Amino acid sequence: MILQGKATSGIGIAKMWVSKIENIFKEKTGMSVFHGTLNVKLDINYKIQPDFIILPEEYGGTQNVLVKQCKIFGNTAYIVRAEKNQNGTGDYNLQTIEIISDINFRNMYGIKDNDNITLEVWTFLVLKIISLAYNSKSKEIKELYVGDI
Repeated sequence: MILQGKATSGIGIAKMWVSKIENIFKEKTGMSVFHGTLNVKLDINYKIQPDFIILPEEYGGTQNVLVKQCKIFGNTAYIVRAEKNQNGTGDYNLQTIEIISDINFRNMYGIKDNDNITLEVWTFLVLKIISLAYNSKSKEIKELYVGDI
């Protein structure tokens, strides 16, 4: 999926929150993150289907942090969203995403507010194949095989 939007300034607290999750993030992704986010106001509302969730007890917070891998300027990055923002009760609406990476994108690419930003995100669909056997005598259905494709 391609997401498009414009760079925008945040509210200035990402540095503090990134410092709280950086060790967990390194453990889960292998990436040492820059202490800040690139905020992007998308053209559409976007609800994250997280690749993983950082729980409040892992970082000393009060809500889950949803994390989704993406690519920006060919670099691996991650969309992070506080659960309150995902539910529409936080500081940002569903059009605003925060991106973290090991790169300061604003400095590296000279990004300014209102510059166009394009990201790639992947959504995987796991289908379950279930074979069932019906025993007409006992009127039972028995699961024979479950597999993912």
